[in-house]
Amino acid sequence: MSVRIHPTAIVEKDVEIGAGSSVWDSVHIRHSTHIGEECIVGEKTYIAYGVKIGNRVKINAFVYICTAVTIEDGVMISAGTVFTNDRFPRATTSDLKQLRSSDPDEHTLPTLVREGATIGAHCTIGNDLVIGRFAMIGMGALVTKSVPDFHLAIGHPAKSVGCVCRCGEPLLRFSDDTPQDFDEIACSACGLKYAIKNRMVSELTPPV
Repeated sequence: MSVRIHPTAIVEKDVEIGAGSSVWDSVHIRHSTHIGEECIVGEKTYIAYGVKIGNRVKINAFVYICTAVTIEDGVMISAGTVFTNDRFPRATTSDLKQLRSSDPDEHTLPTLVREGATIGAHCTIGNDLVIGRFAMIGMGALVTKSVPDFHLAIGHPAKSVGCVCRCGEPLLRFSDDTPQDFDEIACSACGLKYAIKNRMVSELTPPV
């Protein structure tokens, strides 16, 4: 399968793009970035240098992905989402006489998005954190700390309010008034089964 790159896209040197991937109009991909197979990079998205993106990742329009971000296979990043990598950003040195370098330094902090996760539209993703496997981040969320596998996180700042199946259907809404531990709970949509202990989700019947 060939790679499709729109003529208005800017793809810098040493960028690797896997077979079957599509890069749409006005995208800018900086040098030394790796994008896997069968990915979609939506229009007017910016991907900074050294970013690592797995296979079959969907990145919608107007997304900003900065240096030190790693995105695993099968992730969905919805329109308008912004990643960050510096907790204390400044444009200049303290005397205001020199621009600070944009190169990574001791203040550059990583973000990892694990396989199968979904990030809703217009989210802001902090740094030095992990978004877990098949987690789901609701639209407009401000993520300031790690989100466990299969958790649904919403709000400003984002808070885990439940858990979801691989297929995206809700499994359980967290509540202080209802049991949180289940030896077995099945998805009503696809039938996959999970165990939940102290709000941590483990798969009982993962797809083969």
